[in-house]
Amino acid sequence: MIPQRTLKHPIRCSGIGLHSGHKVNLCLKPAAVDSGIVFHRLNGNSHIEIPAIAEYVTDTRMCTTLGRDGVHIGTVEHLLSALAGLGIDNAIIEVDGAEVPIMDGSSAPFVFLIQCAGISEQSKAKKVMRIVNKVSVQDGDRKCSLHPAQGFKVSYLLDYDHPLLRERAATIDFASQAYTREVARARTFGFLHEIEALQKAGLALGGSLENAIVLDAFRVVNEGGLRYEDECVRHKILDTVGDLSLARYPLVGAFEGERTGHDMNHRLVSALLADESAWRIEELQTEDSAVQAMQGQAATQPA
Repeated sequence: MIPQRTLKHPIRCSGIGLHSGHKVNLCLKPAAVDSGIVFHRLNGNSHIEIPAIAEYVTDTRMCTTLGRDGVHIGTVEHLLSALAGLGIDNAIIEVDGAEVPIMDGSSAPFVFLIQCAGISEQSKAKKVMRIVNKVSVQDGDRKCSLHPAQGFKVSYLLDYDHPLLRERAATIDFASQAYTREVARARTFGFLHEIEALQKAGLALGGSLENAIVLDAFRVVNEGGLRYEDECVRHKILDTVGDLSLARYPLVGAFEGERTGHDMNHRLVSALLADESAWRIEELQTEDSAVQAMQGQAATQPA
């Protein structure tokens, strides 16, 4: 069998919340088999547990936010993407603020944390959700779908009214391409005129050139340029991996998205979960080599 994975040791970090601008402390901890990914929102000596599954999504504007009993944690998608990308099935995430820290705007700092903590194999088989029938959602020219495939593949079409971002497409097949190399370093992005307006409205207060790609009307403003030639498309794939992880189990199937974001990703996962004829849960066996390679299984070995 291919075993479930958790962290070997707890590990901590701190950073700035993208929208609040406030310092946030975060701790990743090992968790028991079959427990999944669970956020603990700390408040003094008490905490609220919020499982990282679709039914706890409370907002998808500008980021994915989870909530329970009036308590919320925003900007969860980059950390969830890193955990999924490295094949982590079970973990506790303690956060003492209303957002996961933005770090450098990618998932690479979280990948580094997980690798430093070490990865431990557990005593039960990894469970996956295999897509057996196509599921799709559409809203005007925004659309996305999941359909049967071997392994896990994400295709995305980015299309903004900007000379650098018109009809840019990319596909990452995680059976043959490593998450850590092809996706993790891709940063979130925004447009200079929108960022100024958001900050005047009290949003994106923690945003800067240190944690986002910023574009003016013609070019990338960041002094160092892009990390990948198609970095903005790859960041959309990074976000998608995080949002799809809210299905609870790693997906075996192919995602195709056009002009979508957190809202459409959440609608798709909700539609998938509502249609029990579209999927089945399987334990991952050693002969499933294409599936074993997906979501980072070939990218890093347990410590």
